[in-house]
Amino acid sequence: MAHQGAGRFAPSPSGRLHVGNLRTAVLAWLFARSTGRHFLVRVEDLDRVRAGAEEHQLAELAALGLVSDAPVIRQSGQAGRYAAALDLLAGQGLVYECFCTRRDIAEAASAPHARPGFYPGTCRSLSEDQRSVLRAQRPPALRLRSGVGSWTVEDLLAGHVTAPVDDFVLRRNDGVVAYNLAVVVDDAAQGIDQVVRGDDLLDSAPRQAYLASLLGLPVPVYAHVPLAVSPAGRRLAKRDGAVTLEDLAGLGWTPARVLAVILASLGLPGRSLEAALAAFDPDRLPDEPWIVDPATL
Repeated sequence: MAHQGAGRFAPSPSGRLHVGNLRTAVLAWLFARSTGRHFLVRVEDLDRVRAGAEEHQLAELAALGLVSDAPVIRQSGQAGRYAAALDLLAGQGLVYECFCTRRDIAEAASAPHARPGFYPGTCRSLSEDQRSVLRAQRPPALRLRSGVGSWTVEDLLAGHVTAPVDDFVLRRNDGVVAYNLAVVVDDAAQGIDQVVRGDDLLDSAPRQAYLASLLGLPVPVYAHVPLAVSPAGRRLAKRDGAVTLEDLAGLGWTPARVLAVILASLGLPGRSLEAALAAFDPDRLPDEPWIVDPATL
């Protein structure tokens, strides 16, 4: 199969990867390889960085056989790309300054007729005089001046997904570029045309696809996969017990054994990534969360 485009796994270096993160990485690799795509790893380090975490995460992925087909890039090195995208949007009149605090937004969202989690456009129509007064009080965030109320994407697993698109943040008031802008710019710059990630991010896909359309960038193929959860139904976390490669190694587990358990949870043969790839069929993937109980893993 000819190579075209790429898929990716893009962790934040905030700590060790747990078996749920690793399962998503395995799925990203399987989707990419089964469609003739490259598999890339990107470090999303604009926020929540813990010293040494990136090295640990890359080593954990490599231990399972998941190695990037191109040099790993870091979001912290892409400031020029993000600035260019902001300039492009601003040139179309699609960016405005927002001075709202989190409390302001929370109070507006709780008002009658407000859409939950939807920015109500408080700062959208401020005059230049109003903005200059507010600028003296606090630095502004930059928001997208959205021209739609919602947007629809096609997801390989979830089908048609329509979600609200409000005036979401493009750059925070501390100067850090927001996740939605960064991933759209990065994916296009890296030739990533397939995005496989946890289904907790499903609602953000329409926002990102809409933003890509405004920037004149291609929209990737999406596949949002079920997460790993604790027996209590919470998203899996280190507090749930021995769920990282490091913890499991302390109990005598090899990376091959961890991989076998992950592949078994997907209904795939656990001998190797290659054996799993030969049997991989997206239509037969489990559509429920993977319940991980460290006591019985």
